[in-house]
Amino acid sequence: MTTKEHDASVYEHMQESSEFQDLKRRFRRWTFPMTVAFLAWYLLYVLLSGWARGFMAVELVGHINIGLVLGLLQFVSTFLIAWAYSRHAEKKLDPIADKLRHQVEEKTK
Repeated sequence: MTTKEHDASVYEHMQESSEFQDLKRRFRRWTFPMTVAFLAWYLLYVLLSGWARGFMAVELVGHINIGLVLGLLQFVSTFLIAWAYSRHAEKKLDPIADKLRHQVEEKTK
């Protein structure tokens, strides 16, 4: 067996392992719902901007209207999602990924 074949078999074996499947499941369980939620929130903003202009133009304080506030909240939500993901990854994903990486490194030496 060549080195390339050996390395490929190590990765294939790792991909089939229950630990790797758990890692993928944890990643998907967090990212898919969060992606759907963010896209729905973004599309709501776009739809309101296009078809509810009167609502978006309602002034809240001075010249600050609902559209401006919702637009700024898009940035806030993006940063909050990034922060939440980094915490999730640090607690739930990184320990498993580190363990798997070390196992692969040991087998490919």
